[in-house]
Amino acid sequence: MKHSYTYILTNKYRTTFYIGVTANLSKRLIEHKEGKASKFTKKYNVTDLIYFEEFTDINQAISREKQLKNWHKEWKINLIKKLNPTLKTLDY
Repeated sequence: MKHSYTYILTNKYRTTFYIGVTANLSKRLIEHKEGKASKFTKKYNVTDLIYFEEFTDINQAISREKQLKNWHKEWKINLIKKLNPTLKTLDY
């Protein structure tokens, strides 16, 4: 079964957030770190994974990404802190 992911990245100061979706999270994280994935993440040095959700259907992951992108920043931070209270960089 193929998995998909909705994920949130941030910068080292935890002030800027990026929400994305992918079928291969580890590959996508490497692309972000190398500056090849997104102009936004490259410009603002947003490469630290602090939150992700796993789905079995890519359409669910895309829907969740769209939902989270419409949330207020405070709501996103509260969601992240439920699973990652210190906003530490996650290993994946």
